[in-house]
Amino acid sequence: MLAAFRHPRATREILLDGRLVAYEVRRRKRRTIGFSVGAEGLAVSAPKWVPLYEIDQAVQGKSGWILKKLHETRERRRQLESVRIDWKDGATFPFLGEPLRVVLDARQAHAALEPDAGNDATARTLRLRLPPDAAPGLIQQAVQAWLMQQARQLFTARLDHFSLQLNVQWRKLSLSSAATRWGSASSSGAIRLNWRLMHFRPAVIDYVVVHELSHLRFMDHSPRFWATVHHVMPDHAALRRQLKDEVIPRW
Repeated sequence: MLAAFRHPRATREILLDGRLVAYEVRRRKRRTIGFSVGAEGLAVSAPKWVPLYEIDQAVQGKSGWILKKLHETRERRRQLESVRIDWKDGATFPFLGEPLRVVLDARQAHAALEPDAGNDATARTLRLRLPPDAAPGLIQQAVQAWLMQQARQLFTARLDHFSLQLNVQWRKLSLSSAATRWGSASSSGAIRLNWRLMHFRPAVIDYVVVHELSHLRFMDHSPRFWATVHHVMPDHAALRRQLKDEVIPRW
């Protein structure tokens, strides 16, 4: 038998294209059967009056979509695990699209990014003022504080740069820690940008900056808005896909 997918609260099992799918049935006040695939697996919401065999038939009817989503979710989970950071001396994390190694050194006066060693990007080092046996949570906090400091400096510079091109004026920058949203803009000129953007290469960060500044001209996603983004950044579609598809560490 091929790979199985099992929801931790599964109450039904079914074979879809040779794959065992154990799914959760949720009885709801609704008129139709609904399907959702998340990190735990497949959940099916159905009206209380629908018999189980009809639910199985509905699952079979959606087998192609369900298997596609289950495989995508499993692959996404595998990718997230592959970029999980083990917070210790020598840990690495992506910084502006390149790996950065953490070195713990209690003799450091403050956190410092060492210059590149030649053309070897993997040689970049962030030295933190921490003992080599510092607790993982303490290391993570120190790295996050440093990243947020770098983010504020870089975002401010890029906002200033692109606001001139777009002929708009931003007034306030706030750093966000949102799980899924990379930025937002208000008509007052307030901009919010996610500090985790610092994991991406600079061109991707610039796309988000241009996107939010363009909202100061058009507070929607109309053709006029996208034309404005395109005028400043013609390759915005590719950068947007990278922002969506690239897997970065979770914090």
